[in-house]
Amino acid sequence: MTTKFDAIVIGSGQSGPSLAERFSQAGQKVAIIERQNFGGTCVNNGCVPTKTLVASAYVAHMARRAAEYGIDIGGGVNVDMKRVKARKDAIIMKSRNGVTNWMEGLKNGKVYRGHARFSGPNTIAVNGETLTADKIVINTGGRALVPDMAGLNSVSYFTNSSMLEVDFIPEHLLVVGGSYIGLEFAQIYRRFGSRVTVIEMTDRLIAREDTDVSDAVREILEAEGIDVRLNAKCLSVENADSGIAMNMACSAGEPRLLGRHLLLAVGRKPNTDDLGLDKAGIAADARGYITVDDQCRTNVEGVWAIGDVNGRGAFTHTSYNDYEIVAANIFDNDPRRISDRITCYGLFTDPPLGRVGMTEKEVKAKGMKALVAKRMMASVGRARERGETQGFMKVVVDAESKKILGAAILGINGDEVVHAFLDVMSIGAPYTTISRTMHIHPTVAEYLPTLLEDLKPLE
Repeated sequence: MTTKFDAIVIGSGQSGPSLAERFSQAGQKVAIIERQNFGGTCVNNGCVPTKTLVASAYVAHMARRAAEYGIDIGGGVNVDMKRVKARKDAIIMKSRNGVTNWMEGLKNGKVYRGHARFSGPNTIAVNGETLTADKIVINTGGRALVPDMAGLNSVSYFTNSSMLEVDFIPEHLLVVGGSYIGLEFAQIYRRFGSRVTVIEMTDRLIAREDTDVSDAVREILEAEGIDVRLNAKCLSVENADSGIAMNMACSAGEPRLLGRHLLLAVGRKPNTDDLGLDKAGIAADARGYITVDDQCRTNVEGVWAIGDVNGRGAFTHTSYNDYEIVAANIFDNDPRRISDRITCYGLFTDPPLGRVGMTEKEVKAKGMKALVAKRMMASVGRARERGETQGFMKVVVDAESKKILGAAILGINGDEVVHAFLDVMSIGAPYTTISRTMHIHPTVAEYLPTLLEDLKPLE
C-alpha cells in the first residue's frame, strides 16, 4: 500500500518536530517517523539527562564544601544513585512525553513508529508500508562511536547512552576520551564518589581548544582527584580479576591500568548506515554524514538533511538552527544559510566553558592582525563572593575593524556570559559596544568591559 503525503520527516530530534509543525500549520499533510523515543539525542541521552546529572553532582560537590561557607551539615555526604537516576528519568520522561504528545496532536500529521528506509528518491518504506512525498526531511541524528580497540569485544563497557542507566557508583571508572562528553561524565562520577581516570590519545584534553583552555580544564579536574593519562596509544583492554585492564603506551603513569568499569567517549557517528541512501541516490561522505549545501539540501531534489546527520554541527542548537534555515527557505522566502551562523558551544563541566567564534590558535593560523585580552576569574568580584574563582576570560579582536573574532570564558556562568560577545558579533558591531556599556553590579558579565580594557597585540 502506498500513502501520499506532502512531506515526510524521518526522526524526531531537535529540528524534525518543529519542521513537521510548520508543514502542518501550512495545511500540508506530513508523516513523522520515529523508530525509538521521541525527542532524539538531546532529550533521551544527551543534554537533558547529562545536565541533570551535572546538577546532582554539583550539589554533592558544594555539600562537601559547606564548611567553607560557614555551614555545618553534619556527617558525610551520601549520594543515593537510585534517587539521582530517578530524578533524571523523570525529567527525561517529561520532555519525551511533551514531544510525543506534540507530534501525535498535529492537525495534519500522522505518526509512524518504525524504522524508515528509502526505496527511491521520494519514497520511504516503514512497517511494510510505502510512503511518498515531494519533500522529505532526514533528522535521524547520531550515536556513540565504538572504536576498533583490541579486546573490546570481550569486555563490558558503557557508551554515553548506557551510562545513563547506571544506578550505582562505580568504584573506578575508566573514561576513554578526553573531550566534551568524556570530561562531563568524568567530573560527574568523581563528584558522586568514584575514582576516575581519563585516557586521552592526544597530548592534551579538548584538543580543539587553545592550549591555555585545555591546561586550565585539566588543572580543575585534577584538583578534584581525576587522574588524566595523555598520549595514550595502542590501547587494548582485557578482563581482570578486579574488573577491566587497560593496556597502553602513555606519556606518564604505568602502561597497565586496572579499573572496575569502562566508558567509551571517543566521538559520534551518524545514523545513516541503514537508511537506504543508495536507493535514493543521496550522497554522503566517507564517515556517513549526508552531504548538504548551505541550506541543508541534499543532492536529491526535495530531500533535506538536518541536525547531527549532516555533519555541519553536532549540537542541539545547530540542529534547531538547521530547522530555522529550512523553514525560512521553504515557507518564508528568507534565504538563511548555515554559513551565516557563528560557532558557539559549551563544555558543561563545573565551571563551564563558553566558546564563541575563533580560537586564538585559529586567528594566528590565518595570520590576522589581532588584539587579545585575558583575565583570571579570581579577579571577578561575583566569582570571589560565590567562592568559585577557577578559570579565566579571554577575547580576541580584529586590530583593524575592532570586531570581536572569538572568546572563551571558562568560569562561573561562562556558558551564559559568553552570549554577550556572541550577540555583538552577530550584528558586526565593534568591541566598544560592550566596553562602553554600563553593566549591572555585582555580576560576572560586568567584568567584560574590564577585560576589554586589557587588549594587547596578539603575538
